[in-house]
Amino acid sequence: MLTKDTAICIRTTDYSETSQIVTLFTRAAGKISAIAKGSKRPKSAFDGPLEVFSYGQIVFSDSSRERLATLTEFQQQPGFADLANNLFALNCCLFGAELVNGLTHDYDPHPQLFDSFLQFLHNINEKQQTKNKRQIALSLLILFQLTLLREIGLMPILNACVNCKTRYEIRDTSDEFYFSSSANGLICRDCEASFPDKIKLTKNAADCLANVKLLAEAQEKTLDEIQQVLVKHFTEILHRPPKMAKYVLLRNNTD
Repeated sequence: MLTKDTAICIRTTDYSETSQIVTLFTRAAGKISAIAKGSKRPKSAFDGPLEVFSYGQIVFSDSSRERLATLTEFQQQPGFADLANNLFALNCCLFGAELVNGLTHDYDPHPQLFDSFLQFLHNINEKQQTKNKRQIALSLLILFQLTLLREIGLMPILNACVNCKTRYEIRDTSDEFYFSSSANGLICRDCEASFPDKIKLTKNAADCLANVKLLAEAQEKTLDEIQQVLVKHFTEILHRPPKMAKYVLLRNNTD
């Protein structure tokens, strides 16, 4: 049976001189792995070889979910060409794709997550002609990571202490809060001793996590701090460091 869907390519592997194995994040079917036979030939049904972030309408045949689906058509839409002009922005998108691949299951649809991922790619692509493009890319990446956690049911508690339920008050400059992956959220100073994995947050970082609207105006230093915390959190969730993590952290950025 042939199935039509909308897809974003999040991983490609060469299968032969003319074919590829691709991982597609689709809106209706969820994540699928498929073979694109003949995709690398000059004339194929895929408008050329498939690349990560190829996006458009697909048709695939899936006789058994235990095997690779067969991609029969990919009508690629105008993509995200400006990403090639900014290595850091590209790395942010590749990091997002790695998280989607690692934290979603085959044939488990997440249409809202698909829409958010597509919007993230569009936004980060469009902002490459503006000033402070690294700052903008990082804030968009942080927003997408929080959206991903919410959509897969792992959203941390960021407006109160997970342990004692003390509310986090943005206006209270005396508050001292931490982030704990084991607790999946914020921890206050009265409870932090019980969580050895805690990471102390600056006031600005805690404010942004409690109210994501503040991310748009946050300083790059604050965004880098939040990203460091999120990378450590995803490392705990995945039980391994994400491969692209080192390319979105400040000490490794040279763009």
